[in-house]
Amino acid sequence: MHFIGITGGVGAGKSEVLNFLETNYKVEVLRSDELAKQLILPGHACYDIIRVEFHDDDIWGGEVASAPGKPLIDKGKLAKLIFSDEEKRQKYDGIVHPAVREEIMRRVEVARRKREVDVFFLEAALLIEEGYDKVCDELWYIYAPVGVRRQRLKTSRGYTDQKIDQMLASQLPDDEFRNACDVVIDNTRGLEEGFPDVRAQMERLLGEEKHMIEVTEDKGSELNLPDNADELVYSLDIGTRNVVGTVGYQDDDDHFTVIAMESREHKSRAMLDGQIHDIGKVADIIREVTDALNDKLGFKLHEVCIAAAGRVLRTVTTRVEMNFDEETVVTGEDINTLDLMGVDQAQRDINMDGGPYRFYCVGYSTMKYYLNGELFTNLEGHKAQKIEEIIIVTFLPEDVVDGLYSAVERAGLSVMNMTLEPIAAIAVAIPRNFRMLNIALIDVGAGTSDICITRDGSICAYGMIPYAGDELTEVIVQAYLVDFDTAEQIKKDSTTNDKVTYSDIMGIEHTVPAKDVWKLTDPVMEKITDAVADKIIELNGDKAVAAAFVVGGGGKVHGFTTHLSEKLGIAHERVALRGEEVMKNITFPEGVNKDPLFVTPIGICLNYYEQKNNFIMIHFNGEIMKLYDNGHLKIIDAAMQSGMDTAELFPKRGKETRFTVNGEERMVRGVEGESATVMMNGHVASLNTVLIPNATVTITGSTAGGDGMIRIENLDEFAKAFVSFIVNGTKVKCPKFVEVNGALQPGSYVIKNGDAIETRDYYTVGELAKFMDVDVDENHQILVNSNVADLNTLIYENFSIDWTVTGAGNKEKESDSDAEEAGSGDVVSDSEENSEPTNMPDRPSTPLTKEAVDDMGIPKNLIYVTFNGDSVSLSGRDDYIFADVLAKVDFDVNSANGKSVVITKNGAKCGYADPISDGDELRIDFK
Repeated sequence: MHFIGITGGVGAGKSEVLNFLETNYKVEVLRSDELAKQLILPGHACYDIIRVEFHDDDIWGGEVASAPGKPLIDKGKLAKLIFSDEEKRQKYDGIVHPAVREEIMRRVEVARRKREVDVFFLEAALLIEEGYDKVCDELWYIYAPVGVRRQRLKTSRGYTDQKIDQMLASQLPDDEFRNACDVVIDNTRGLEEGFPDVRAQMERLLGEEKHMIEVTEDKGSELNLPDNADELVYSLDIGTRNVVGTVGYQDDDDHFTVIAMESREHKSRAMLDGQIHDIGKVADIIREVTDALNDKLGFKLHEVCIAAAGRVLRTVTTRVEMNFDEETVVTGEDINTLDLMGVDQAQRDINMDGGPYRFYCVGYSTMKYYLNGELFTNLEGHKAQKIEEIIIVTFLPEDVVDGLYSAVERAGLSVMNMTLEPIAAIAVAIPRNFRMLNIALIDVGAGTSDICITRDGSICAYGMIPYAGDELTEVIVQAYLVDFDTAEQIKKDSTTNDKVTYSDIMGIEHTVPAKDVWKLTDPVMEKITDAVADKIIELNGDKAVAAAFVVGGGGKVHGFTTHLSEKLGIAHERVALRGEEVMKNITFPEGVNKDPLFVTPIGICLNYYEQKNNFIMIHFNGEIMKLYDNGHLKIIDAAMQSGMDTAELFPKRGKETRFTVNGEERMVRGVEGESATVMMNGHVASLNTVLIPNATVTITGSTAGGDGMIRIENLDEFAKAFVSFIVNGTKVKCPKFVEVNGALQPGSYVIKNGDAIETRDYYTVGELAKFMDVDVDENHQILVNSNVADLNTLIYENFSIDWTVTGAGNKEKESDSDAEEAGSGDVVSDSEENSEPTNMPDRPSTPLTKEAVDDMGIPKNLIYVTFNGDSVSLSGRDDYIFADVLAKVDFDVNSANGKSVVITKNGAKCGYADPISDGDELRIDFK
């Protein structure tokens, strides 16, 4: 079947061409506009999402009886909304366009499987813009001159020239259509002349197809294909010794019918241990198998399902830990993060050792958990400062995948689905309702024994040991002096007969009891089962599985399942050999016996129907990425595959601040950062959102939060922000200070890492005078609680101080004068655009007078601010502006030397005339 995209300008006659094709050929036509309208109806893919995203918008109309409570979308209102609001349009397109594309691809695949049409035509206005050239076999451009198109639009639709001009202007020009499309159909007189260009192209396409259809019908009657065989699937089991091709279908009752099978041995050692070493030679064998099946079926196979061998998988065991700043209750999210850290570390380890190749993570299993260094079964709910885990992660090498794809493509096929051989075996060997259990599947082959562990419906771990059936056969070869093939037959006969008859290399016939063969092979069998059991327990987190299934010829030897059950410590009946009974729901062609060796080839076919284990393509942060989908693929898996550091995915807490208060250690945790921003197909998603094929995913990394911050005034020891004294009979409230690294600091001081803080609930008399901005007359007696004191006397809460004030604000008089003088000049940086002039605001010099202090000589309206980190007190005014601070400090605003002057109050830009209040943080910087 061919997949053709149809496009063209408005009025070119696309509808006429498509109607002609539908009437005269075996084709299916899908019109994307009609599909989009269908998908936004109640009960369809886009409706519920639009209902949520546009719930409050005026786009809703009446209801239909078949969907009560679900109003229809009014297309007129919708068009008005999205064409007037670009953000709404993008949101709507982000919902509908991916859904349309997914449904188109689904219908194409269904049509391909049914084989009822020769060509599938897709008509879409944005065929080129939406990238359908990458999935269609060809693009056809339906052409007609602008004059012809204009006349058609006037005649058939009654459009005016103005409207036609607007429509033509919004579409791609003719040369872009021609450059993007493979075929140009001149439809100038298509209807009148019977569409000659269309007929010519269909004849080009279908010359071979018509012949194939005729042959298929003849062969189909011989093969007796039922009417419902609309999901015919072709699988290839590309093994080390041979290639097995299987074609069949599954009916509604999950019964699988094999239509045809073919097998060919490799002519040389083109494959070793399940990995392709000579792509060309393997492709030749695939082509032989496919050609033989084509002859049997009567039609040509184009697509195939394949599987990678379990023995090529690589495992990495690693240990990771997560530390908490303080004792924390461990949540499920913490454990999930720990798992992801383990996968990330394993990915780094294997990338470091694996050379230039990438590796796909196909499963992982936690072996052990540790809480504060002690072994624990389950971490969730416990308090911990540190949690750890030992995790085993399984990877599929990229070169194995690429080799399989290349060999298949060289043979003229395309890969429709790819899985792993252990998963394919499970599809046949383990009933679906058992897969939720913790089960092991052991495929005992010739050279290796492949192991996989299931839990919660999916495979969580894989393993392999290099011992299998050939080890047993070699023992028989040496003991009975026979060739390898004879030894193989002895091994098989010993499992079904009481006695075994054979001829050695000298031609002498022997008959031995089967028990003698068992006794001979038992030591090797026990070595294999011991290794298998040890690997199962390791993969399953140091514990046995609930049950084990054994497939493959090597597992048939006497005592294999019994010894394995004993080694695992589970009941004998919970270790079972799966043989013909697993294929009771499978029908083979006449003359083909049910053989357990067919488990994997048929499993590959069955896996196609489940579509849970395949490689999918997505766009991740602007790049195309191929991912192995194990049925639980999430955005987090794509992020890990891309190499994003886990630190970019989860919010990072800022640095902690550690300090001491009166010798006691304290710690303030950093602020939690912003989580990573995750979008899928234009919609907000999360790291745990399930991925869909062809999705467009973007992740903006998480951010680090601010460092731990605390001010002195936030300390418990600073509960009272002020200390009060009685000065000359009047209560005076002063800010409480503490010593930080030996220096006095106000309550607004931001504590830094390593600070040593000592609380101060006292002042000296001199410090009180300084902060009150008064001069004490030391010639007169200073009394503290009626006792004679001096400027160094310590005073505490509610102490009484009596002194004589000789003056107040002398410094301020000088500073105000300096400020006035400084204000006489204008200094402007050389960057007028980014700086402000440093000239001071007009403010009269108003030094403190008798009116600026109260009757006791205490300054009125006392406030405290910080300037460039230093504490400054202001008093004597009813209100204050920024410039008042410059009158109190030694700071030259004219020293910018051409740099920009940046003035800020509490972190925000301000001016010299901006009002300030008690506690404000002020700065002037030169940049």
